[in-house]
This record gives sequence, C-alpha cells and structure tokens, in this order.
Amino acid sequence: MRIGFLFNHDQVHQVAHSLPIALALARAGSGAEIVVATTNARLSAEVIRLGEGLIGPAIRMVELGLKRRTSRLAKGALEAVLPATKLLVYGDNLDFFRSLDILVVAEKTSLILKTRHGLKDLKIVHTRHGAGDRAIGFDKASARFDHVLVSGPKIRERLVGEAGVDPASISVVGYPKFDVVAGGGNVRPLIDDGRPVVLYNPHVSAHLSSWYAAGRQVLDWFVERDDFHLIFAPHVMLFERPFVLTIDKLRIDRPGRIEERYLRAPNIHIDLGSRASTTMAYTNRADIYLGDASSQVYEFLLKPRPCVFLNPNRLPWQGDANFAHWQAGAVIETASELGVALEGAHREHARGYRAVQQAMFDASFDLTDELSSVRAARAVARFAGLSTPGLAAPQAGRRVAHA
Repeated sequence: MRIGFLFNHDQVHQVAHSLPIALALARAGSGAEIVVATTNARLSAEVIRLGEGLIGPAIRMVELGLKRRTSRLAKGALEAVLPATKLLVYGDNLDFFRSLDILVVAEKTSLILKTRHGLKDLKIVHTRHGAGDRAIGFDKASARFDHVLVSGPKIRERLVGEAGVDPASISVVGYPKFDVVAGGGNVRPLIDDGRPVVLYNPHVSAHLSSWYAAGRQVLDWFVERDDFHLIFAPHVMLFERPFVLTIDKLRIDRPGRIEERYLRAPNIHIDLGSRASTTMAYTNRADIYLGDASSQVYEFLLKPRPCVFLNPNRLPWQGDANFAHWQAGAVIETASELGVALEGAHREHARGYRAVQQAMFDASFDLTDELSSVRAARAVARFAGLSTPGLAAPQAGRRVAHA
C-alpha cells in the first residue's frame, strides 16, 4: 500500500492541514509506504520544518518538477494570472501518481488526475483546508473525491445537502492544523503597550474581498489613528501574483502595491505572505479580527474575541450560509464606520456575540481530547483497509472546550 500526500501550491498555507495526518500514519506503523510530494522548494522546506524529524527516516519526500517544454510554457505571461505550474505538474508526473494507491490532498485541482488524465483507479482523499463558509467549498466537485475528511458537523451537513456527497464517504475528524500550530506565534514587530491589536485579513477573491474596494481606506484610517496597532496580513495569495483571477465567479483584478506611508507607519505591521501568515501567529496575537470572507476567522475563534466584517460591495449576506461567519460580529460597509465598530467591539462581544461565536465554533470543529491528526489518520487507514493498532479509537472521545 502506497499513500501519497501532495502539496502543490505557490504558498505553504495548505501544508499544516494534511501533513499532520501523514505524520500520525507514520508514527502508528501502519505498514503502508508514506510519500510526501512537493512541487517547489518553499513547500519542501515547510514540510521538513513541520515534519518532526520523520521526513526521511519514516516518510519519503519527493519534489515533482516540470518537463523542460512545459516549464517554458508555465514561466510565460500566463503565470502572472493563472497557476499554470500547479495545473501542469499533474500531466508531467503521471508515473508518480500511477504508483500510488491513495492520494491525500488539501485542494481540488488534483481531481484532474481522474477527469483529464484517466487515473480512474487512484483513490483520492480530500482533507480540505479551513472551515470557512464560501460556496466554492461546497460545490459539486467535492462529490468526486473517494473520501472527504471534515472538521465538524457544519461542513458535513453542507457537503451532503449542497454538494451531494455520500454521507458514508465523509469522516468528521476535527482540525489537524490545530495539532501543530495552535499554540503560539509571537509577532515581534508589535510592542505590547496596551493598545488594542487589530488583524485585518482580507480575502483574495475579487468578488468577495474588501481589499479592492476599501482596503487602502482601512490602512489610511489606521495611519491616522495610532491608538490601535494593526496587523495587515491578507490571504497569502492576494499579493502572490500581479493579477488575481477568481474562478468561482470569473473575474480578474489587480491588488496593486503597498504605498510607502503604510510601510513606514509605526503602528502597522504588514505581512503579504510570510510563513507567519499561516501559523496562526496573527490570529492568536490579535485582540480584534477585521475581515470579510476568509476562513481564518474560524481559527481566530479558537479563543473567542471581537470581530468586525467589511462589506463594501454591499452583498446581501443575511440568511446566506456562505456568510454565516458574519454573525460573529458587526458588519460595516465603509472604512468611515471603523471608529464606532472598533470602539464598541468589546462591549458588543460581551453582550451577545461571544455566545454566537461559541456555537459557530462548535459547529465548525468537532474537537475531542484525541488529536485531530490521529483521528484523521485512522479514517485514512480505515478507508485504505489497513490494520493499524496504533490508531485504535479510544473508548470515548471527550469533547474539548476552547478558550
């Protein structure tokens, strides 16, 4: 039995969602050969960093590349808009994928191995990445996976009801990312001087993100108001390319550049995509979350705190499951409303939003006293038909209350 874990992205934000499962399988002595495949040096370094010394001794790692002709195509102008390398790597490495019995992935592009490249016998397990509410996470593609690992009942119910996923092919396993990154992350550039720390975390998708319509006005507001610290840490893909192409609702936009006045502001820390943006360092450090469509708000709710959401596009969000997270705090439409929203955030949080956040978190994350990565590894082993005594289920999984 050969089980592969694929990390095929420009950024490292998906690694912590599925690598812990590979580590748990390796530690349990499943008897299967565990292979981690990456597609660039950045991903390889992150796998080794989180690999707990198992990469090499217990888990083989390979880096998949492109053939010379394909590489020239990928490095052209197309890569400025599309993830060409990410899409082309499959066709250039079919021998590797054919060698696997099971492929575990955190995203959906790998389905082209079945739909385009004819690998009908390869079983693909989807771990997902994040516990957000966006409609694209519950589209019909989810039903094409052979098995799906989900973090909590909310995800399971929507996959069954909206994507048509067979309930028998879903395992609720908790959130493996919490096993490796929930504990820490000191943000050194920020001085702990009593001023509230706001995390502004706009999404990348052009039709949902607040960045394109109001982002610079938000930064201007904090430049002029130094009674707050600001961490500006958008989705790691927002500034990765010169242009952003949204595929669920076809649209192209340009994130632009960050002006010098924002970079020089002593109360603003800007991170456009470093590793710290993926380790929960910022969601752990902030006192208030300011965002729009990012699933990181649910990671922020590991410890309930005030939230404010920006809706400059005036989307009709109320009653829409794709914006369920906007129930966790005040929703505003312009940067001019920030003062009132932020100054009243703690009061409104205590008055009612905290209880709402608790319910939202519990629906999104089914956490017990057993590590989520171990639960997920057991689900993969069961799907693979492996006998893994080291992954035996405990008598009863006690639910864990978050802070």
